Amino acid sequence: MNTLTLLAIAGYFIGSIPFGLLLTRAAGLGDIRKVGSGNIGATNVLRTGRKGLAAGTLLLDALKGGVAVLLGIHLGGVPGEFVAGLAVVLGHLFPVWLKFRGGKGVATGFGVLIAANPVVGLLAGAIWILTAFVSRYSSASALAAFAAAPLIALGSNAPQPMLGLSLSVAAFVYLRHRDNIQRLFAGTEPRIGAKH
Repeated sequence: MNTLTLLAIAGYFIGSIPFGLLLTRAAGLGDIRKVGSGNIGATNVLRTGRKGLAAGTLLLDALKGGVAVLLGIHLGGVPGEFVAGLAVVLGHLFPVWLKFRGGKGVATGFGVLIAANPVVGLLAGAIWILTAFVSRYSSASALAAFAAAPLIALGSNAPQPMLGLSLSVAAFVYLRHRDNIQRLFAGTEPRIGAKH
């Protein structure tokens, strides 16, 4: 196997580690997939009322995105960065261990963006925080941040591969937020911290 193939495989399996599920089980809270939205990400972990577990899930999910990208850069340069970045997000979205039903890619996507280009990743993260503070909708905040990431990449004159990476990650995030988008338009999307 060549380096890019190995990075794709490694990125996928790094991304497929379901930290939200592992942390909530370790804390004695059972299966997070039976709580709230059934998602394994930090927003749903927050619905357990355990802010520390939600923060831990957020951090670890972001960390696995960053680790995969840095590994890709180290072993495969720019192509490795791109392949590992996409693979880790796909692993998070469709983990083999959970019958390919994973998270929505937000924290892992931010980890990918920050590791690939800190300016793009951190500015997109700032948009997430600002939108969350104003709207109290985690999904709307993620959608705004990932829509902005490619524009930030363009405006900051980031290297060309960063535009492709940010567009690809944004596409995956939007794909996994289809139901959220429908609920936002219908006015039925739960706000941050809501139990359901």
